[in-house]
Amino acid sequence: MRHYCLMASKIRPSAEQSVIEAGFDLLNDSPKASLAEIASHAGVGRATLHRHFAGREDLIRAMAWAAIRKMDEAVEAACADASSYSDALYCMLDALIPLGDRYRFLMHEPVADHPDLAAEFDKQQRETHEMVEAAKKEGLFDGNVPTSWIVHAYESLLYAAWESVKAQQSTPSQASGLAWRTLTQGLGSQGK
Repeated sequence: MRHYCLMASKIRPSAEQSVIEAGFDLLNDSPKASLAEIASHAGVGRATLHRHFAGREDLIRAMAWAAIRKMDEAVEAACADASSYSDALYCMLDALIPLGDRYRFLMHEPVADHPDLAAEFDKQQRETHEMVEAAKKEGLFDGNVPTSWIVHAYESLLYAAWESVKAQQSTPSQASGLAWRTLTQGLGSQGK
């Protein structure tokens, strides 16, 4: 019995992790959600929440770091065996779609208020820009299309794909395929 209890404690998320996950669930849909609502959604009391986070700003900061770390880990793992920058861009898109809630959170929260977070998020943005530039040189994108436009389209499609999966309109694999096709081929009919 003791062995089972030790294993269960390793599997069950900590109260801190539960609060962070509840924050992603609630704040993306309702940015004004209270700490009490987040604690309730996490299945913990307010005292437990405050044991881990001094206040809303502390929770937001922890969520931003969690999002950045999770996205970095997912992209690194997905792109490890990529054969080109074009392939890496697809792998990155595929890996980030399930993390759309984290991506959306970072895009809408004031990470600029925290220089260390802003620097890390800027690094992620810069790396995406560099990958798109390299993919353009490989011929994936028209060299006349500004890289910033492609990056914005990529980010928008990533979010649209996550929304489609969240609404159960497509599987992650279908959403990633549709997003990639839209990015690289557009929405026009192939016959025209």
